[in-house]
Amino acid sequence: MREIRLHDTRSGELQPLRPRDPGKVGVYACGPTVYSRIHIGNARPFVLFSLLARFLAHEGYKTTLVINVTDVNDKIYDAARAQDRPSEALASEMTDLYLADTDALALGRPDHEPLASQTMVPIVDYISALIDAGHAYESGGDVFFRVRSDPDYGSLSHRDIGDMDQGEGVEGSDRKDDPLDFALWKAHKPDEDSSWESPWGPGRPGWHIECSAMAEEALGVGFDVHGGGSDLLFPHHENEAAQTRTARGAELARIWMHNGMIQSTGEKMAKSVGNIAPLHEVIERYGRDAVVMYLISGHYRQPLAFSQAALEQARANVLRIREAARKLSPGSSPTDLDELYERFFDALARDFNTAEALGYLNEWIREATGPRFDAPGDSQLREMLGVLGLDGLLAPVAQAPESVRALAVQREKARESRDFAAADRLRGEIAALGWEVRDVQGGFELLPT
Repeated sequence: MREIRLHDTRSGELQPLRPRDPGKVGVYACGPTVYSRIHIGNARPFVLFSLLARFLAHEGYKTTLVINVTDVNDKIYDAARAQDRPSEALASEMTDLYLADTDALALGRPDHEPLASQTMVPIVDYISALIDAGHAYESGGDVFFRVRSDPDYGSLSHRDIGDMDQGEGVEGSDRKDDPLDFALWKAHKPDEDSSWESPWGPGRPGWHIECSAMAEEALGVGFDVHGGGSDLLFPHHENEAAQTRTARGAELARIWMHNGMIQSTGEKMAKSVGNIAPLHEVIERYGRDAVVMYLISGHYRQPLAFSQAALEQARANVLRIREAARKLSPGSSPTDLDELYERFFDALARDFNTAEALGYLNEWIREATGPRFDAPGDSQLREMLGVLGLDGLLAPVAQAPESVRALAVQREKARESRDFAAADRLRGEIAALGWEVRDVQGGFELLPT
């Protein structure tokens, strides 16, 4: 079993993975707030932590992956109000679409996918424990966390306490003891169409306490890895950590991992900015394999640029691997390739560096399909691709439907008559149906994208 080291945001260093329970690893990642359909940026943590769980399982750990769904939130109320529909109906529809869109990534489902709306009893109990311990207080039906009661507040995000705007605006400011305090429970408002009962009156939880409760319900306190996007570091993850630390007297997680943002036109992709690329549309255009390849093409902690060129490059990489795999035979790989195989997994053990691992994968393919070997076995390649969620590239190439082949025949005739505009148009139509046409000696071939 390799030593696995992951970058911990709190310490700012690579930390060896030392599971709380020997041989078992618990991973919690913050999922989406379901007020609209998810975009490609939301998919990055889903893919990252799904593949991290695969790698940990490959290394012999019994891994439990938890990715929550935030279905009670201010943004959901606001979006539902704008659409003149019930907030619960909107959240339910968007949750179903989130599940469908991430199912299209074909990485399987997390072991647990808790909903905030179904975790109300643990949430209320959590808030009560914070009040009893003197770290929270009720005010006018709201409950707030006393930020200054936690001497370690700020230790995760490394922010000075004077530079900590909770992002709650003026809401509830007249009821707070300190502007730094943040909401654990929000009293029901006349324009909100749903609420839950609590010792402090009807209302609903704040965002941060939802995740503390859901994570603890699934994995207990002191689990191994807590993940999410870097945009969640403050205030969300800082507040999660503080809530558990003060309520339970222990840290919520041992290692905090944060992935970089996907950037479009130089800024973070976000619904609020309006520069989003819906995940389902990106998958439809470029194919599932290309989307996964794109999302693992850079180191997870770094920003990832979103562009047509980046997706086209990912699709080209997928096609190259699929084509190379056709030259291999089933069975054991040559021992001459063992070093590249080991380097691939060593790269993943060093802070899950998929970009470096892909470099070794590509080198393995170049060697295996070069002049040294005659149809070598594919077992090592199958194992490497499996950890990256790309093992489908080794499946036999499906036969293109007759309608697609007919378009390819039309394109070939257009090329023969030098009508290149028509040939390009037909290539686009074929690509939109999920196939790539390639010109080969004596005709063409069709490869799924």
